[in-house]
Amino acid sequence: MKNILNFVWLVFLLSACTNHPTADLFIRGKIWTGNPEQPWAEAMAISGDTLVAVGSGAELSSWIGDSTLVIALPAGQLVTPGFIDAHTHFVDGGFRLSSVQLRDAKTKEEFVQRIADYAKTVPAGTWIMGGDWDNQNWGGELPERTWIDAVTPDHPVWINRLDGHMALANSVALKAAGIADNVKDVPGGAIERKKGRPTGIFKDNAMLLIDRAVPPASELQEDRALDAAMNYVASKGVTSAHNMSGYWKALERARSQNRLITRIYAGATLGNWRELDEKIKKQGRGDEWLRFGNLKEFVDGSLGSHTAAFFKPFADAPNDSGFFLTPPEQLYRGIKSADSAGLHLMVHAIGDKGIRTLLDIFERVQKENGPRDRRFRIEHLQHIHPADIPRLKELGVIASMQPYHAIDDGRFAEKYLGYERCKTTYAFKSLMDAGTTVAFGSDWFVAPPTPLEGIYAAVTRRTLDDKNPDGWVPEQKITVEQALRAYTVNGAYASFEEDIKGSLEKGKLADFVILDKDITTIDPAEIREVKVLRTVVGGRVVYVAQ
Repeated sequence: MKNILNFVWLVFLLSACTNHPTADLFIRGKIWTGNPEQPWAEAMAISGDTLVAVGSGAELSSWIGDSTLVIALPAGQLVTPGFIDAHTHFVDGGFRLSSVQLRDAKTKEEFVQRIADYAKTVPAGTWIMGGDWDNQNWGGELPERTWIDAVTPDHPVWINRLDGHMALANSVALKAAGIADNVKDVPGGAIERKKGRPTGIFKDNAMLLIDRAVPPASELQEDRALDAAMNYVASKGVTSAHNMSGYWKALERARSQNRLITRIYAGATLGNWRELDEKIKKQGRGDEWLRFGNLKEFVDGSLGSHTAAFFKPFADAPNDSGFFLTPPEQLYRGIKSADSAGLHLMVHAIGDKGIRTLLDIFERVQKENGPRDRRFRIEHLQHIHPADIPRLKELGVIASMQPYHAIDDGRFAEKYLGYERCKTTYAFKSLMDAGTTVAFGSDWFVAPPTPLEGIYAAVTRRTLDDKNPDGWVPEQKITVEQALRAYTVNGAYASFEEDIKGSLEKGKLADFVILDKDITTIDPAEIREVKVLRTVVGGRVVYVAQ
């Protein structure tokens, strides 16, 4: 009798376990979940926008019904959580998609010709923006307005270097901005001159002199740029992006019209923290599609522009060690005030002096404002002093880094810094070994929003010029799974959203990517050639490879 009762009870339990509605979507294949308690799975079931089950195919078969769409992946493909790009200038990236393309212009002549060709396609008076030129492609010489004045007599030109920390204006743009030969230097910026006249190159804070003359984009232009950005990153497997400030109205229009296909973590610049604080008090922080709360600020500039702040001079410029864009005491006051309001600080620091200065400020603010879950972030963290590596873990600071920059800057960093200082340049492994939470992103428009290239960069550290086949500073290589975690789980943590996304677990949002190859088993050198086959956000397919 006892055995019969046990059997009946077992049947009841099994029936109870399968007493659930069938799934809308069922994925069967090799799945990297990002969940340390269940890193791999064979299947997952999705109802609406939520993962309702993740596990083995046999365990989950009861979720399949007559109306369930079943996708069975062939061997060799891989499912991962949707990639989270933790550092973008998102709408600006969308604008760049339709601008003049200069990133891969290899010579001065090609640079000039591309601008000339583009100018013929837009009406006279149209500002020619973006560009993302790279002077390293033609040996490092900075461009000048005299290069392009003859081919752009009817267009203001204001095109930036790919790092976003310097830009070139032609004479038409200088006239529109009211810039004369005797223009004064700007604190936290620099103006290149020859024989006392501006060459057209403006760096960091000096760029504001031209920015103020640029007419604002229309609502339609903003909406088109946002849509273009979302569709583009969807094709790269990005399901969430952290926007480094701006375009609130465009983002909110898209949310109200249910046009968002990329989840956005949005905010403002530190100088506008009161405006963001007031917005959150009135409207809340948003939802799983559009969330507000972050504040961006700059400590220093960039390596490529010689404006990052270092303790020692640049190796190729012995009288130059960079500079601060924001005076440290001003930065401290702003961070302390915004932190007191419960806002999230995400501050750019690249040179070792800039990084240490920011860590000191973070530590001071934590002591003065008291403990809370604040998750301070350092954006870029490119050239950290070895003594400061343990401090991020000790202070609970997130390292928000962009691995593509490593294989880009690796072409010239040793010329600027010397070999010894480069040992802790883009120190992914050292930071991870020290227990730091590292979140990866792209810095798009500065670099392409392509997580697979970022994973390739972090794992191989092969520079873009192919001169480092075994990796530039190879001791800082990490594993594919470490890089995946930085692009998924840690990205969610870096926006206080680890409870709803970042890994493929029951109850989380159904944001995932299907890749045509298993990047955890192939030769790492092949990772950048892997294709995104399908991108799904909230159970909705937003991209399918053609």
